[in-house]
This record gives sequence, structure tokens and C-alpha cells, in this order.
Amino acid sequence: MTHIAVLGSTNMDLVTYVDKAPRRGETVTGREFRTVPGGKGANQAIAAARAGATVSMIGAVGTDAYGARLRDTLEHSGVDTDFLRTVQGPSGTAHIVVDAEGGNAIVVIPGANGTVDHLSPGDEGVIATADALLLQLEIPLAAVVAGAQAARRHGVRTVLTPSPVQPLPSELLDAVDLLVPNEYEAVTLTGRTDPREAAAALLELVPEVVVTLGATGCLYLTRGAGPLVVPAPRVTAVDSTGAGDTFVGALAVARAEEKPVREALAWAAAAAAVSVQREGASASMPYRPEIEAQYGT
Repeated sequence: MTHIAVLGSTNMDLVTYVDKAPRRGETVTGREFRTVPGGKGANQAIAAARAGATVSMIGAVGTDAYGARLRDTLEHSGVDTDFLRTVQGPSGTAHIVVDAEGGNAIVVIPGANGTVDHLSPGDEGVIATADALLLQLEIPLAAVVAGAQAARRHGVRTVLTPSPVQPLPSELLDAVDLLVPNEYEAVTLTGRTDPREAAAALLELVPEVVVTLGATGCLYLTRGAGPLVVPAPRVTAVDSTGAGDTFVGALAVARAEEKPVREALAWAAAAAAVSVQREGASASMPYRPEIEAQYGT
């Protein structure tokens, strides 16, 4: 079975649903509030596990009630948490506002994730046994670089989601195989306003780039070939939180299973399409039969 390692964050998502997100200085009344296990690392781990992979999560949770719930949620989804350590203090949290159109704005407070600034004993061994390593930027950059370099040493494919977006050092980019920014992140990283131009600029730094374009689909570039645009299924979005992580987790599984690129991208887009029709991040992520059903429509 495909083995995916994830080095990244676990957060409790504190989600407020509103008709319209407040502007600066404005107070609005929300419709609902929920606490939903999330974090980009945990989300991608759960997405990959539900898509059919064996998944190992490397990271940290706190000693609060959120930490116990985050660990339980990962384990319930079939994710191995042997290398998810518990540290004194609060777990990470993400404060999310979701509007009536399914759009969101997020503030992340690192908590325990801030302690993941290096690889702990055993982490490299887990990475070495994986078919792919998934990375994001919600833990200290030093650990992301260390993880990517460990994967490179062992010939493990590395997939980086550059979120929250920040400048990417050359020592990280040199160890990345696939970069998956959304449109905003691609523009911010390159200063190019056109997604194709931004993707082309990023392709000078890494071998493969996928720019996710929300409801439009995604744009794929690899060296020596022309751009590939894969549309997203048409669905009615309820909450887009976690859709990008669902896409990355499913894509990692599809590529590890050696699906052709176009098929892998369409399969990952189908997974994301299922997720946006439900509320929450990890709670919305589909299991493999649901992905296959959406992919076949």
C-alpha cells in the first residue's frame, strides 16, 4: 500500500459561519460556531488516509483538550500518530470566518506547532520509508527544510504547499519535487499577476508546479512539456476550508499509485469537489469510494 508521510501542523479550527465577513471595524452576527480538528498538516494526512494510503503524521499537539481531540481525530481516520508528540502548553488553533458563498479568511496561532523546529529521533526513518513527504509552512521553516532534505537523501518525493505564503529559501526549493500553491500564493511568491506566468516562474525553481484555481480547476507545469489545465467539477460550494489540503492529499496518493498526471489531477479535483459541499476541514474530506463516485460523474 502507498505510504505517505506528513510533516506539519495540527490545529483546532474555530469556525464562525456568517452571511458576510466583517470589514475592518465592523461587527456582524454569525449563524453558527463550530470547533473542527484541522491544521494543514493534519488535513493533508487525513485526506491522504481517506484516499487510500497508509499515513504517518509528524508534528506536535499540546496538553490541552484540543490536543487529545486532534490526536483522536487523526487516529480515527487511520493516521499513524506514533511520531505526533505532545508538548506542554496549548495546541495550535485556526480562527476561521466562512461567508455565505463558502469563502474563508483564517488567522493561525501556532501553539504546539511552534515547537516543531527540527526533526526528532525517528522522524527521518519514517520519512525514508514513505513514497512521498507532504510539507506546508505552518511549522517553523527550519523543520520544513530539514524534512525536505531528509526526503531528498532517501529518494522520497517531496510535495510542498507554500502556505501561509512566505519567501522560500533555496535550500528548501532545491529539495522540493512538486510545489502546489493556490493562485494567491503563486502571485505573491513571483510578483506575476497571471497564473500561467506565475507558474512558469516557479517552474524555474522546482521540477513540477500545480497552481490550484479554486472552482476553475488547476494548472500543471513540468519542464519540457506544455501547460496542462484540468477543470474542476461543477458543484455548489458550502465551505471551501480544507479544499486545497484535500486536493494535495488525494493528489499525493494518486501520483504514488502512478496514475497518469491528467488523471491524478482530475481525481484530486474530484476529492476537493466533494469536500467543498460539506462544512469544516477534516470533517468534509471524502473517503476513496466518494472520490471515485465524484470522479466518475
